[in-house]
Amino acid sequence: MTPIRIVLVDDQALFRAGVRMLIESQPDLVFAGEAGDGVQARKAVAAARPDVVLMDVRMPLADGIQTTRDILADAAAGGHEPPRVLVLTTFDLDENAARAIRAGASGFVLKDADPEFLLAAIRTVHQGNAVIAATATRELFAQVQRGAERAATPATWSELTAREREIFRLAARGMSNAEIAESEFLSEATVKTHISRVLAKLGLRDRVQLVVFSYEHELPTED
Repeated sequence: MTPIRIVLVDDQALFRAGVRMLIESQPDLVFAGEAGDGVQARKAVAAARPDVVLMDVRMPLADGIQTTRDILADAAAGGHEPPRVLVLTTFDLDENAARAIRAGASGFVLKDADPEFLLAAIRTVHQGNAVIAATATRELFAQVQRGAERAATPATWSELTAREREIFRLAARGMSNAEIAESEFLSEATVKTHISRVLAKLGLRDRVQLVVFSYEHELPTED
């Protein structure tokens, strides 16, 4: 199996050193580069072409929100697969983490999370078949948008079949492909196909965007 290549972006050298040691201890992960600010991050990502970028949300020169946008734009301009961006934040209801997700990040992790959780988050975001801490993500957006009106159900929702809406509901709860497959008596390959169609019809990039979309439009996630 091809190892997962990771670039770490954080302005604290000691934190970078600790995360680097953790990553290098794993046989399926490769530490491909690091940067201490957003400007250097774009260069590091362009040079290393990583699978996953661990991105501090608060940095000098360019913060993690703008840097996420820039990295994804660079990948689009270069015509190559963009990395998954995993935002690192110091507290779980950080509005900047929500802004980074809107900018294109695929999830967030607390800096003081257990090492095993961070490793699991890297693998999960790379596989793309589950959402990291889906409940925490919904709580984050509930906090950020407290008092704001939910958006109207978009016209694209009507394009989903009944089966696709059911798959959407389960995915919005944070269930993985394997969990959905077991729940719905489907193969994982079939679930993956349904998820791809749902994302395409709704114009969403990945599963964390699906969770946010569900919350912002007040679409059902429970039975």
